[in-house]
Parts: sequence; structure tokens; C-alpha cells
Amino acid sequence: MNMIQFYKCLSDINRLTCLCLIHEAGEACVCEIINALHVDQPKASQYLSQLRKCGLLISERRGKWMYYKFSPELPDWARKVIKTTLDNNKSEFEQAFTDFKKNQLATDTAVSED
Repeated sequence: MNMIQFYKCLSDINRLTCLCLIHEAGEACVCEIINALHVDQPKASQYLSQLRKCGLLISERRGKWMYYKFSPELPDWARKVIKTTLDNNKSEFEQAFTDFKKNQLATDTAVSED
């Protein structure tokens, strides 16, 4: 992993928020990111695609949605940077986490009713 490329990927608040959400949840669907960031699907997909191209995330298609999680090749030092950033700046991400969790609850409820 190229250190400079890694930090460039973190330089956008929306990409950084995506990484923090995925760090906490383990994985995230584009549909969850849309609601957390209050952006449309193409914009959320663009952020996640950029992170995948940087080597930070991997993706998997499930039905019509893409799911993202950390790449298994992401170095420990990079994971620690993301975790430390989140741990020391929770207020920056508070609203996104609240909206992300609301969407997860709604999705879980809809799936269990089917």
C-alpha cells in the first residue's frame, strides 16, 4: 500500500466517513451509505469505488446492491490510522452513524417480515 495514496484517499470527508462506517459495521451496503451520507446512489458508489481502487476496500454484489468491506490486504498500520481517526473524532461522524444504524434497523425489519 502506497502511503501517499492512502492519505489522499482519506482526504475527503465522505470517503473517510465511509471507511469509519465500514470499520464499525464490518461491511456496508451502498444503500446504507446513501442514507448515512445523504447523497444519491451514484455519488455514494463513486466514493466507494475510489476507495476500492485505492486498495482499501473490496466489494461483492448481492442481488442489486454492492457490499463493501476492508480489503484483507489492508496493512495493520492503515487499519490503525482509520480506527484512531474514528476514536478521536467521534462527534464528526455522529450523525452519519445514527442514520446508518436507522437504515440497518429498517433493513433488518423488512428482511425479517419477508
